[in-house]
Amino acid sequence: MSGIATKLQHLREKSKGIGTNSHAGKYLNQDFEELRRSCLERGQLFEDDCFEALPSSLGFNELGPNSSKVRGVTWTRPTELCRNPKFISEDATRTDICQGALGDCWLLAAIASLTLNKQVLSRVVPHGQSFTENYAGIFHFQFWQFGDWIDVVVDDRLPTRDRKLLFVHSAEGSEFWSALLEKAYAKINGCYEALSGGSTIEGFEDFTGGIAERHELARPDPHLFKIIQKALKRGSLLGCSIDVRLGSSITTVVAMFEVEYQGDMVQLIRIRNPWGQVEWTGAWSDNSHEWRSVSSEDRERLTNRSEDGEFWMSFSDFLREYSQLEICNLTPDSLTDDEYQKWAETEFEETWRRGVSAGGCRNYPDTFWTNPQFVIKLDEVDDDPNDGEEEGCTVIVGLMQKNKRHRRKVGEDMETIGFAIYDYSGKTQVHLKKDFFLYNRAAARSETFINLRELCNRFCLPPGEYLIVPSTFEPNKNGDFYVRVFSEKQADFQYADVEISTYELQRILNRVVMKREDIKTSGFSLATCRNMINLLDKDGTGKLGLVEFKILWTKIEKFMDLFKSRDVDQSGCMSSSEMRVAVEDAGFSLNNSLHQIIVARYSETNLTIDFDNFVGCLIRLETLFNTFEELDKDGSGTIELNFMEWLNVTML
Repeated sequence: MSGIATKLQHLREKSKGIGTNSHAGKYLNQDFEELRRSCLERGQLFEDDCFEALPSSLGFNELGPNSSKVRGVTWTRPTELCRNPKFISEDATRTDICQGALGDCWLLAAIASLTLNKQVLSRVVPHGQSFTENYAGIFHFQFWQFGDWIDVVVDDRLPTRDRKLLFVHSAEGSEFWSALLEKAYAKINGCYEALSGGSTIEGFEDFTGGIAERHELARPDPHLFKIIQKALKRGSLLGCSIDVRLGSSITTVVAMFEVEYQGDMVQLIRIRNPWGQVEWTGAWSDNSHEWRSVSSEDRERLTNRSEDGEFWMSFSDFLREYSQLEICNLTPDSLTDDEYQKWAETEFEETWRRGVSAGGCRNYPDTFWTNPQFVIKLDEVDDDPNDGEEEGCTVIVGLMQKNKRHRRKVGEDMETIGFAIYDYSGKTQVHLKKDFFLYNRAAARSETFINLRELCNRFCLPPGEYLIVPSTFEPNKNGDFYVRVFSEKQADFQYADVEISTYELQRILNRVVMKREDIKTSGFSLATCRNMINLLDKDGTGKLGLVEFKILWTKIEKFMDLFKSRDVDQSGCMSSSEMRVAVEDAGFSLNNSLHQIIVARYSETNLTIDFDNFVGCLIRLETLFNTFEELDKDGSGTIELNFMEWLNVTML
């Protein structure tokens, strides 16, 4: 839970719109415009001290500092490699992306897909960058990362050997947008080697912010044709491949259509091959005889006899010839064109923590219930249900583990993850316990548990309330995760409250504050933690729900700012005089005798007050002030208590 403060800060930024599709956050607080302006004013080329031109930026194992693979590598700017380097041409194509000495073909396929969608390309590769106008050796790119868009700055020093780019490069060697984009992507993942091995879906998502689902065409969904039709209407990106084990490249689906042919309706799919001019030559190809037997109107609308890398084929041939289809469903805010139907999106992020909230899968009934739980309410059925299906609510659920690629440097890798969905109808907003899961079957679940960055599945559920329980396969695996639910209609979404006891609160808070070096504390006592719960416990359970805990943490953050501002000598403690001013700054007006009581009760033998005692004092004062105001119904400034009432107040 040591990331709670970071998480709350992140929530504050999101409430201001930072990290949205239209307002990317600044990665590592680096501001592209300010850095470029500063470099131009000083007449110096930018050198990125957050991703330095050092062996550590290349890798940690096969590309580590002592590896033979990095011998002779130098970091060189494009202006030193060719006479007239170009950043990006108007007709950016797949020839801008050639693989180098890095196993990131999955990323290259995703980068190549950018050239097919100019709107997405301009989102990832902002306009106005070049090696001529305002050139300062600095470039920037924008990626989606776990719910946020971030703007990533890099310098243009690229790894080379013998004056040739070591990694991604263009065919002619003079265009550098793809090489610089790869460097920016390596930066957010820790190093170049962290990009080795992956799924094109990962790149699709980080370039669009969408949620991607994978369909194995050997076992196609019976409604796949309609799923693809709906995806195209929603502006989704669709990639398909022939047996990936053979190293085949990604092609894209651009259209679907049904035509009448010899008295029957035939389903057709249009494919584009961005990697060259190779086209399908079987039935329904550009020059096939089947087109002679369709209406002139359909033939006129659908046929294109040029060798442009696009072709029609029957859907049945598609299922037989191709092995995999990936659909990247875009978020509502990334679709600016009103012609597209839009998904409704709901998201949340949480953590698995050993001994607290990492309960493992259903195979571990004693701990499974401790996993984070989330409730989604589906009220409206789809407008256009699949043929043969009862009316229901289509949802796509994606579970993504965060920052694992970045942590490869320290030996971490992907955990095996999955999720289960339970009927939650009629339940109250509580965290369900062990007995519920012992006696209730899942209404749906992820197809498998797998060690990929993201697991995504599509479901059609009856209207109702559902509980989503994400987990690692084995218990006690630490990790941060992010869950998204895309639904055809708007869905309500909320946390199933985790209730935090006094003991749990003490453990959580002490893990955070004991790591701080700018304040002195021996940790929060149980008495202080009970006072905190008394202040915020509205339902009398003696525990804090998640919302109440967030309110408490916001208070503690404010107290921390106040404590540091009044700790003039930065000793990590307060003197009695500093404490008096801080109490008044917090809004509590007290007389001399009360200040003396505070010093006597909350100070150490040397009359200093550490952070936990400071917070305990302010929490106690706020509770007493609130209690008085609640009892002072007429606002007279006077209350009357009998003996038992007085005991209740003093026992708070």
